Amino acid sequence: MSGSIHPTALIADGAKLAENVKIGPYCVIGEHVSLGEGSELISHVVIGGRTTIGKGNRFFPFSAIGMEPQDLKYHGEPSTVQIGDNNTFRENVTVNCGTEGGGMVTSLGNNNLLMAYVHIAHDCHIGNEVVMANCATLAGHITINDGAIIGGMSAIHQFVRIGRFSMIGGMSGITKDVPPFCLTAGGYRSGLVGLNTIGLKRRKFSLEEIARLKQAYRILLQGSGKMNDKIALAEQELDDTPIIRELLDFVRQAERGLIMHGRNDSDE
Repeated sequence: MSGSIHPTALIADGAKLAENVKIGPYCVIGEHVSLGEGSELISHVVIGGRTTIGKGNRFFPFSAIGMEPQDLKYHGEPSTVQIGDNNTFRENVTVNCGTEGGGMVTSLGNNNLLMAYVHIAHDCHIGNEVVMANCATLAGHITINDGAIIGGMSAIHQFVRIGRFSMIGGMSGITKDVPPFCLTAGGYRSGLVGLNTIGLKRRKFSLEEIARLKQAYRILLQGSGKMNDKIALAEQELDDTPIIRELLDFVRQAERGLIMHGRNDSDE
């Protein structure tokens, strides 16, 4: 194997290291870990459990990946962490393995940036190109879809879903699902404040698509009324395009309810 392993690193028998990996000082790698080609552990990184890591990932000092979940229901079952390619784990990031009650897997896709002190709890599923700012924290069983941005020092409740290309303001407490393409204000229990327009433009959404989403936002996420009635109105008035279908499907599947415009509730 080409690459480099610092003499102070501890690598258990059975660990699988691909080509061109770099293992820095005082890193610890467990026996059930698989580390993909071109990945780098800068220093003082611990990777344990049954953890599979793809290509080109970087782990900064004191990140701890694949360790036991902080869940009293965990009884040592052989659950896993599965990580894709080209992710960055900054200082003190923690990612816990799954549990029997949550599908046995915690997963991350590709090209994600987890800034310092981010916590990914058991049975969470992170898509691709997600950014989690410093000290953002996930409880268990959370799904974050592609391209979402989670503001610093935000905390997300168990079983919540974060929609694609949404953005959560800093220091937020999120207890219900955040619809795709939407923007929440920062602050505890804050609500939606509109579409993530700047983010959508950066993602090359057309002006026509953004206009359609604004119309859907007004029907589904603003004002009072029964959600079933809002969905029926949206189906009647909106074009059947992929982004509208995505938004409607997300709303229909919101078992915890939705964060709505101006408030963090949708029990109506």
